This record gives sequence, C-alpha cells and structure tokens, in this order.
Amino acid sequence: MPSPKIKLAMFDLAGTTIRDDNAVSSCLFRAAQEFNLPTSAEEIQLHMGTNKIHLYQFLIAKSQGIKMDFRDFEKEQPHETLDLARQIFFRYEEIMIAHYRREVVPIDGAVESFRWCHEHGIKVATGTGFHRQITQAIMDALGWLRDGLVDVAVDVEHTPRHRGRPAPFMVFHAMSQLDIQSVHEVIKLGDTPADMLEGHNAGCRGIIGVLSGPLPVTAWGGYRHTHIIPSVKDLPHLIESEFC
Repeated sequence: MPSPKIKLAMFDLAGTTIRDDNAVSSCLFRAAQEFNLPTSAEEIQLHMGTNKIHLYQFLIAKSQGIKMDFRDFEKEQPHETLDLARQIFFRYEEIMIAHYRREVVPIDGAVESFRWCHEHGIKVATGTGFHRQITQAIMDALGWLRDGLVDVAVDVEHTPRHRGRPAPFMVFHAMSQLDIQSVHEVIKLGDTPADMLEGHNAGCRGIIGVLSGPLPVTAWGGYRHTHIIPSVKDLPHLIESEFC
C-alpha cells in the first residue's frame, strides 16, 4: 500500500484507548457532591476531556448564575471560582488515582493500533484532560511509555497556563516534542465534544470520533469531526482507506 500521509496520531485516554465505564465522570461527581456543588453526573459527562480544575470552575460559575459557552471553555474562568475549584479537584484527584491504581484496562485493539502506527512511520502521542499525577498513574500501570508503545504522553500541565481542551495546545506540544511540523500530518482521536473541538482548533487533518466512550454519538457528533469509527482498533483500516 502507499505510505500514509499521516506522521502523528494523537489519542485520547479514557474512553478512547483505556476503558472508562463512566469511572471518570463518577469520580468527578463524587467529589462535587462532597463539596455540595450543584451538578449532575450527566452534566459532568457532557464536559469530559477538559482540564478538571477548569471544569469545576465552569460548574461553580454556572451555579452562581454566570453564563459560559463550552466553546470558550479555556478562554475564561472567573478567578473567584478558583480556590473552591482547586479544593474539589484535589479531592477528585485522590479518588481518581485510587481507582486507576486498582484498575486500568486498555480498550481492545489500542496496543495493536499503536504498534501498527509505528510500523508505518506514524508517531503515537496520548493527550488527556487529566493532570500529571493521574496521567502518570495510568502510564505506570500500563507501561506504554516504558515499552515504547507511546512516544509522548501529554497532559494539561504541559501547556501554557494549563490550557486543556478545547484549546489546541496539547496537540501542538506533542508536535513540538516529536518534530512534526505540519498539522496536515496529524490525526486526533477521541470520544467527547472537547476532543473534536481540540482537533478542529488545532487544524488537524483528521478528527476521528470513536464510539467506545460513555457518551452516545448524538452528544458529540456535531462537533467538527471528519470521521467516526467504532473503536480505536479500526484506526489502521481508516488510515489505509482515507489517509494514504
């Protein structure tokens, strides 16, 4: 077959390459409940994939009657919400790390897709709305960095002012680290509106939604994707058919 025109594939973690089963949103909701923050598990789930401190700022602001558009998620966070958001986040981080130390399972086909990408000259990066400690817990458990399956693991702490999705900076950081010099050689995979908007804002050649996450496609399918596949295991076929 012809060589792929793609040089970097950037994969989301929870829901895309590792099983989620609503664990992330459940941990976020549990911490919010402990601090009596009015929200719902469904509302949190719709805003998955983002910087979790900024998510709590968004929810606190909403509870105070301050309107914020999801598309501008990383452009503004009211400063007066930061202290409480950090308190809730630190509790969430404890709960989430405890979960991943007990259980972290790759989605079927993730490892095989990473290997296929490397065999065809495509670098592999992961990007996530998690902060460093949670990302490290996942990578320690799976050994993806240690074993060379992932070339670089990016989290919100790698970006200026910890700007997560839908800002494009995690994609740009991976490109910089791996010397990928054109967004037209990058594809982005994820399972949330934040993933789709991140890929769009970065200008990626392909913005690929996967159906393996907890949200139905109706919740994120209108957010600038270019392709939809059932699972990460279907990526090699998509690249061969669409990006060669």
